[in-house]
Amino acid sequence: MKGTTHLAIGCAIGALACAYYPFSLNHATLYFSVAGLSALSADLDGPSLLSRKISKLSKWLRNAALASGLLMLAGLAYRFADRGTLDPAYAVCAASVLLLGLVARQGVIRNALVSLIGGALLCFGWLNGMAWLTGLGVFVVWVPWLKHRGMTHTLWALIGWGAIGWGLERQSGIEGVAAVAAAGYASHLLADTMTPSGVKWLYPLYKKPIKLR
Repeated sequence: MKGTTHLAIGCAIGALACAYYPFSLNHATLYFSVAGLSALSADLDGPSLLSRKISKLSKWLRNAALASGLLMLAGLAYRFADRGTLDPAYAVCAASVLLLGLVARQGVIRNALVSLIGGALLCFGWLNGMAWLTGLGVFVVWVPWLKHRGMTHTLWALIGWGAIGWGLERQSGIEGVAAVAAAGYASHLLADTMTPSGVKWLYPLYKKPIKLR
């Protein structure tokens, strides 16, 4: 299912939370933010609406590595033709940059960038005693490397995400944040359950996808 559809469902959950819980602008902002992020976060295990900009950046970085490696090799060849000398360190550096551009897949670079963001969240949460943010950081570091619609699309991931939401609710003191987080994440899994591929809710205990026709 498209990321925009998941986001729309998440926004609807945020709107319902605003109507159900005592309203304030700060509360509404948090409800919509949590619901939208929760509805999209399960797809961090592949190209998604959340990582679209990072995917573009990863493509640019790969192309930049290729171009830089070629330019460095051209400079190395010119210097050798002009002076008859070859700098070993420069040669190794040029070859390494070019090899990185040739070998590194765009998806790997994207995953590394997403994990880098997760690492920053993890460190910030750990240093400031924010357990929920530390948990979110662990999630963001880990999930980009998983198979699409694997562990992130399970009941266990939903429980873990609910725990993150519960931690945020305790710190913020805003009622309903945990419920909104769990509902947003669950909406993603339920929506994907209605697609032909289905969702492996109990993976790895039960490896067959569950579908709702």
